Amino acid sequence: MRALHHLSGATEIEIQLQQLIEKVASLTRPNTHAAKTAIPEMTLCHLEQPTAPVGWLYEPSIMIIAQGKKRITIGGCSYCCDASQFMVTSTDIPTITQVCTASKEEPFFAMMLQFNIQEASELLIENHVAIRQDSPETCGLAVTPVTAELLVCFNRLLDLLNTPEDIPVLSPLIQKEIVYRLLKSELGGRLQQMASQESPSHQISKTINWLKDHFADPVKVEQLAQIARMSPSSFHHHFKAVTSMSPLQYQKWLRLNEARRILLTQHHNVSATAFQVGYESPSQFNREYSRLFGEPPCRDIKRLRVR
Repeated sequence: MRALHHLSGATEIEIQLQQLIEKVASLTRPNTHAAKTAIPEMTLCHLEQPTAPVGWLYEPSIMIIAQGKKRITIGGCSYCCDASQFMVTSTDIPTITQVCTASKEEPFFAMMLQFNIQEASELLIENHVAIRQDSPETCGLAVTPVTAELLVCFNRLLDLLNTPEDIPVLSPLIQKEIVYRLLKSELGGRLQQMASQESPSHQISKTINWLKDHFADPVKVEQLAQIARMSPSSFHHHFKAVTSMSPLQYQKWLRLNEARRILLTQHHNVSATAFQVGYESPSQFNREYSRLFGEPPCRDIKRLRVR
């Protein structure tokens, strides 16, 4: 690991990144995907080799990569995120993720901080922030250049782990500052749209939360459109703009990933699991599972357990 802060001419961003590298390295063990911390909203990642592509549901969060590179695929678009950028998801987004650059000499180090979109909404109201209209409705995931100010906030969060007694008071304040800086950043427009309770993006977020709780139930687009207070055609358009999926594709993704989790952790048989997540036909479940994960359930779970 390079000690950039010892080099004359290092930028503030490089200095802050080096501090993040040293702190995450000291707080984690190698090959840790999502280490929990004393700050409930924050997890840390420390990997010494690239990973295979895996399905992952990103909740509203910000990811800072201190070292290495990660590829995130949503719909037909792929984003490569490294230490020069940060990633924000403003709603629950199904993705395929892969760490593509990591080694023992230069591990992949990252931090993930979940935030409540309601907090962003409250900040808009408290600070009388005008909703920016220059940002058209776009996907709920974005990658943009990192700033020194944002990295300073994350370094301060990591420092709190050394003084646990300060976490209940100071962590919420730092997290609030992070959300505020997001609202003021290049991504502020789309985050403001999601936080504004009258925006289509906010209504889509409400239906996504409903789908997460009812994914095993039979669902019609008309029913979801009513929750979003939109016409079916308008709802379908806005939903796909935010998630890069149709509503029923999103439901299918939730069902299949929950099935995979059940099969991997609870040792249920395939047919019972298919019914549990809402499928009426085990054969249809097998076909769609194979299409998403590349092989039938039994073979996929056996491979995952060996790994």
